[in-house]
Amino acid sequence: MGVFYLRENETLSPEDVIDHLRKDSNFRPTFEDEDCARPEEAALVRRCWATDPLDRPDFAHVKNSYRRFMKQSDTKGGNLVDNLLSRMEQYANNLESLVEERTADYLEQKQKAEDLLYMMLPKSIAEQLVKGLSVKAEWFDEVTIYFSDICGFTALSAASSPMEVVALLNDLYTTFDHILEELDVYKVETIGDAYMVVSGLPNKNGINHAREIARMSLKLLEAVKTFTIRHKPDEQLKLRIGMHSGPVCAGVVGLKMPRYCLFGDTVNTASRMESNGEALKIHVSPSTKLLLDKFGTFELKLRGDVEMKGKGKVTTYWLLGERPEVEVTANMEKLKSSHKSLAFRSSSNCVSTIPEEGISDLEPTFTKRNTENSANIASVPQHNNNKPKHTTFKDDAVEFRNDAAYTPLLNGYAESNGDSLCSKV
Repeated sequence: MGVFYLRENETLSPEDVIDHLRKDSNFRPTFEDEDCARPEEAALVRRCWATDPLDRPDFAHVKNSYRRFMKQSDTKGGNLVDNLLSRMEQYANNLESLVEERTADYLEQKQKAEDLLYMMLPKSIAEQLVKGLSVKAEWFDEVTIYFSDICGFTALSAASSPMEVVALLNDLYTTFDHILEELDVYKVETIGDAYMVVSGLPNKNGINHAREIARMSLKLLEAVKTFTIRHKPDEQLKLRIGMHSGPVCAGVVGLKMPRYCLFGDTVNTASRMESNGEALKIHVSPSTKLLLDKFGTFELKLRGDVEMKGKGKVTTYWLLGERPEVEVTANMEKLKSSHKSLAFRSSSNCVSTIPEEGISDLEPTFTKRNTENSANIASVPQHNNNKPKHTTFKDDAVEFRNDAAYTPLLNGYAESNGDSLCSKV
């Protein structure tokens, strides 16, 4: 008959019983009051089958109830029932603790597997794969890609054993990985001595991707300068870095050992920036330079035109460093708080001057914009050994330039304290 006795249909399989319970939570074995010696026992059995778990008695209540039943009867055998109930209670408690222990082990192993997956793929992408979802390729309008390799790595490898090469790369890239944890970047892959990093995907961050990669490049370059090769401590590693900004397509490729790969001309251009760079320098493309200029904190130097495969001549730059934002803000505040007026020649043929008092430490320079009107001249004194120097411009639109900020003044004049000086030419 089995434990789940059904008088009407005794051939019901355990699978069928489970299906019935799923459809009807009130489905129970056939049970009559006469099946028990007393009605109280039948009522207790039915309470144990209650649909709501909160209505079911615990083992302590069942045990006490059966002890009461045994006392009410003159029959012997109470010890047998007590022993049976005690064993059932002990089994239930052991089973519960065993389930908790196994569940904790499962969750621990699951977390380790997820952590390993997050090291191989971006977290948002890995979570989709864990849920069994397919990851579709995505287009990103603008990201910044970093490439680097070690100059002279082939010769260094030839002079080292395979174990020494592996130890070198592991030490170097472990150092790099620690730096990457501080920034909003994602390491795409390492192939030999090549190191590829991207910012701006899969989580978009506006134009901050250029700043993140630039800061990372500066930190990696500083780390390489102090890095020591274990088997050749007297040699200096020479890292060559290139970076470029542009659109890419990204997606997961493969089922076994899946990789999050980037595709597009931006990847090729970033690689060209690295291969056409120089040791211990950061090679920057024009598109990345335009983004870095918007932050106003990065120091870049024009390299000039560089012939690149498939690109022709490209004007590139070197990234030299980054000024602290506090310093930049201080320079701007000095400019704004200058107690003398900053006035510029208006379009009505007047000359404006900048008093040297109060702004001599700013060393302003001016950029020529237009040479159509050669009759008008703007005269700007410069503080140098108490002797004013003048810079001459032939322009209807003059731009005041400082290391920290640009102030364009078009077809008019600007004043800070209302004390502008203007005279006819």
